[in-house]
Amino acid sequence: MKLSQEAGARACLPRQGPPAPWAGTGTGVGAGTGVGTAFGTFGELLQGVLPEEDGDFLVTLPVARWTMATFRRESPSGELEVWPRHKTKALRLAQMIAELAPVRARSAHGGSLTLDSVIPEGKGLASSSADLVATARAVGRALGVALPPARIERLLSRIEPTDGVLYPAIVAFHHRSVRLRAVLGSLPAMAVVGVDEGGSVDTVDFNRIPKPFTPADRRAYADLLARLSDAVRGRDLAQVGRIATRSALMNQRLRHKALLDPMRAICREVGGLGVAVGHSGTTLGILLDATDPAYTRRVTAAAQACGELAGGVTLYRTLSFPTTSPC
Repeated sequence: MKLSQEAGARACLPRQGPPAPWAGTGTGVGAGTGVGTAFGTFGELLQGVLPEEDGDFLVTLPVARWTMATFRRESPSGELEVWPRHKTKALRLAQMIAELAPVRARSAHGGSLTLDSVIPEGKGLASSSADLVATARAVGRALGVALPPARIERLLSRIEPTDGVLYPAIVAFHHRSVRLRAVLGSLPAMAVVGVDEGGSVDTVDFNRIPKPFTPADRRAYADLLARLSDAVRGRDLAQVGRIATRSALMNQRLRHKALLDPMRAICREVGGLGVAVGHSGTTLGILLDATDPAYTRRVTAAAQACGELAGGVTLYRTLSFPTTSPC
């Protein structure tokens, strides 16, 4: 059994990351250079469609996985460049922000964007969203472009559906239109014992799939969102786990996960809170209360059982945030 453990946020920071990256502020490390960070998520606590126009929404589950972006106002070629080379969405965003920069900040020598991430791609962990948010923060800082959250949202909406990792909180977010719905708050720390069914999912392709949800389903999602909002406000982890499991089950019609029922059985056996999934990805995870006196026993049992089921396990830690509004 493989077991990759994360003790907390500091263990998972990219190299030379700032001490509190959930704050979301870019930093300057030299003339013409900007750095930005963004966290990933373990799928979503809830994702579905509400009974309204622009009803597609999700509720984030922030975890201690990070992307760090560094932007320098010059490059060897004299053009805007990105490393790794396949991060073309981040490059497009950098170009869009460069067009907004004051003339004095625009360089005739191009620019160099480097992304350093520990978030696996194509798994439903918000890797692409974290890349883009970190990029916006880094490029905006380097070029002197003011990028409040609403402005970043407008830029991202021109690129792809995006998770709500822009905000240091658990949020309800309209991912297709890239628009904040509500800040729900923060929760006590949880662990997620995660497995991967394999393969990858393209976010853009997934969001083109017609949603098979009925009007009754949409009303059910509205009820779940209201209950989840209350649960986060009341810091009720047991209710959060139940709602996450219900959302995973409702999503089976859209993206079936063969391991969901076995993972639910393991969750019951070890006394977990519930099962969260990457609704548009390949990951599933058992939620555990990290403050539970029986935590060590539960997480060990869950990791052992999940390893026997899937052949590999990764342990994630959720992020908790200050109670002040992130907006």
